[in-house]
Amino acid sequence: QVQLVESGGGLVQPGGSLRLSCQASGIIFNFYVMGYYRQAPGNQRELVATISTGGTANHADSVKGRFTISRDNAKNTVYLQMNSLKPEDTAVYYCYAHNIWTKNDYWGQGTQVTVSS
Repeated sequence: QVQLVESGGGLVQPGGSLRLSCQASGIIFNFYVMGYYRQAPGNQRELVATISTGGTANHADSVKGRFTISRDNAKNTVYLQMNSLKPEDTAVYYCYAHNIWTKNDYWGQGTQVTVSS
């Protein structure tokens, strides 16, 4: 059974930082591109960042220079370090895993990030 368990969301003031974690089980982690999407109320889900099986990271323009995605293959975990947070970063953040061979996708349950003073 595949599970992506997310943690680390919460309420933070503008300019603050949070680190999201997503621990995977039931998959061969090294076979998966990992990433985060987010969805704000009334908006479509948008890609935030991805990291390849080899560790190459890509970030959306809206978060470049502020967010950093990383992965620890030994712990089956992907991280999203979010710095200099803005109110427009408020959203539910979803972890996802994409198998490079089967093309199957899996999603986490989502974690709320709220940036507000």
